[in-house]
Amino acid sequence: MGISEGKSLLYTAAAGIAPEAILPVCIDVGTNNPELLNDPAYAGLKQERIHGEEYDQLVEEFIGALKAWRPHFLLQFEDFANHTAFVLLEKYRHELCCFNDDIQGTACIALAGILSALRAQGKQQGGGEPSPSLADQTILFYGAGEAGAGIGELIAFALERRHGLTRQQGRQRCFFMDSKGLVTKSRLASLQTHKVPFAHDVPNCPTLLDAIKTVKPTVLIGVSTIPSSFNPQVLHEMSKLNTRPIIFPLSNPTSKSECTFEQAYNGTNGSVLFASGSPFPPLTDSETGITHYPAQSNNAYIFPAVGHAAVLTKAREINDDVFLVAAETLAKLSSEKELQIGRLFPRFSGICDVSAKIMAAVAEFMCATGLGEVPRDFISVSTAAAGRLEDWEAYSKKHMYGQSQKGGGGGGDARL
Repeated sequence: MGISEGKSLLYTAAAGIAPEAILPVCIDVGTNNPELLNDPAYAGLKQERIHGEEYDQLVEEFIGALKAWRPHFLLQFEDFANHTAFVLLEKYRHELCCFNDDIQGTACIALAGILSALRAQGKQQGGGEPSPSLADQTILFYGAGEAGAGIGELIAFALERRHGLTRQQGRQRCFFMDSKGLVTKSRLASLQTHKVPFAHDVPNCPTLLDAIKTVKPTVLIGVSTIPSSFNPQVLHEMSKLNTRPIIFPLSNPTSKSECTFEQAYNGTNGSVLFASGSPFPPLTDSETGITHYPAQSNNAYIFPAVGHAAVLTKAREINDDVFLVAAETLAKLSSEKELQIGRLFPRFSGICDVSAKIMAAVAEFMCATGLGEVPRDFISVSTAAAGRLEDWEAYSKKHMYGQSQKGGGGGGDARL
């Protein structure tokens, strides 16, 4: 329950959804942990976990109850196991307003970080040169679970939508490593379903260093939960290949991070563009006196704003375009000065303003494309059906909890 309750608090604190419009739910299907089964203090069901058809029926019954209860709701899937998360998302994503934060929220914040890092690279070049293109990047993932696959799919989707590549061409820019080495075509017969689209015709590489030398990535993303796997040799090789390597150790908590900010900074002679899943302290360069800040790739930048926008517009579904819009919006919010000291994302102290801008972009997109509907109380000076972006931002702020007597949360019939 701690996870669903914590996410609920962030919906209110970060994006202003009224607390009474949020219901944290934990579905207990038993446990296969023998210690818990024999623990008299264990509060959960003391039975082995159900699976298969029985599990699917339980989830179906729960969602059916939500449909019967409210005319519109947003359902966020959180902390489901790999083999379940992808199946449930694909089953329900076009049927109701829902998303999986572990897959899609993580993908969105990671893509935003990459786009922001590319902005930083462009500013570093000087001379008015445009930022490097996402289409020119090669991304290597250390770890091949639901988070990594979700990031890879959103990157491929962005390349399809914004750069004219096919989805498979986009996937070919993403390489994955699992416990058996680089994911390749030669391993197709034994790969889990979500890894198959990323199995490319490349040599087998048993170690991360081998994979870096073979693939020559411009971006290295850690989703392995293996601490210190981005060792000095790995960091040095990335800095040999790239003037400003993009390195994102996204595993958390801190004890499972692939490297610390200090290790990444020192291992690349200060050239790294860094974002992590865990928080790390800033570093002050002893020669220049400049303090550099590690960006934290925190889903709280994304899911509360996307969720609130979906509730305000009573969205019928939340597709990949929505997360692409959210990522692109967030990637533009750090100033040039902030980018040069490592702040790939805006300060979290201003999260409500950040959320309002993301809510505005998402709500405008949803209404313009028919995913959502313009709220009855939306007043716009624009003649466009979706309204202007500045109108949506004002509307979003007005409907944040505490900003009006009515509170917010998208009206009496919408729930999260």
